[in-house]
Parts: sequence; structure tokens; C-alpha cells
Amino acid sequence: MKIWVDADACPNVIKDILFKAAQRTGVEMTLVANQFVRVPANKNITSIQVSSGFDVADDEIVSRCNSGDLVITSDIPLAAEVIEKGCNALSPRGELMDKENVRSRLNIRDFMDTMRASGVNTGGPPALNHTDRQNFANHLDRLLTQFHRS
Repeated sequence: MKIWVDADACPNVIKDILFKAAQRTGVEMTLVANQFVRVPANKNITSIQVSSGFDVADDEIVSRCNSGDLVITSDIPLAAEVIEKGCNALSPRGELMDKENVRSRLNIRDFMDTMRASGVNTGGPPALNHTDRQNFANHLDRLLTQFHRS
């Protein structure tokens, strides 16, 4: 398993959790972003800077990930694509997405886009809180433990 991080929108507190987990377990992790991302000096943690543009980082992750990898993203369409390739997708809020729930999330996302396009102010997501960070860390630990057992 390798961890891929959609790093442009990933909160720093989540990156810190990921860095510690990668250092502790030795799992390979790559952060992909449109801008430079500083990573700890560790042989199993790298970053890739892609050119700016719509979905360039997402496309890079999709082209490089393999079945069994873990992708960290809050981007529902990206999650759907990597799940189709056999990857796991985990949001920074600790929501594990799978084939059963990603389609309904896409439908909700599309509905909200339609609402916003028609002038309805839907607001943004709430700020990341302690419970979200804890959920993320717990799901990450479970996935890493499953990987090391197999």
C-alpha cells in the first residue's frame, strides 16, 4: 500500500498526522499539489508539484495510484475514480468512502452545485474540529494495521 495525498486542500493538521504515521510505519506516502509542499526529510515521504490547472493534481493521483493504495482527499469525484481502481479513499474528516457510499455523495455534491448555480447560498463545510481529526486518525490507523497484517 502507498498513500497518496491530494495536498492542495488537505489541512496542515491532517498532513502532520499523515507524516507521523508514515514515519512510524514506513509506508510510502506522496503528496501531490499544484504548489510546492514541504515534507519532512524522510525517504518514504515525497511530494510532486504538478502544473496549475483544473484537476491536474487529481489526474496525477489517478494515473499513479494502484489497487490497494490509500488516497486522502475531500474531492468526491477523485474519490470515485480511485475507488473504481480498487483504492481506498479517506477524507480529512475521517470519512471512509467506498463503492456503496461514493455514488450517493456524488449525487449530493451535484445537487448542491445545482443549488449554488441557481443562487442559493449553501454555505461551506464547517471547520475541521477535534472529532474530525480523531476520526481521521482512527480510520488511518485501522487501514495501516490491516495493510501490515496482510
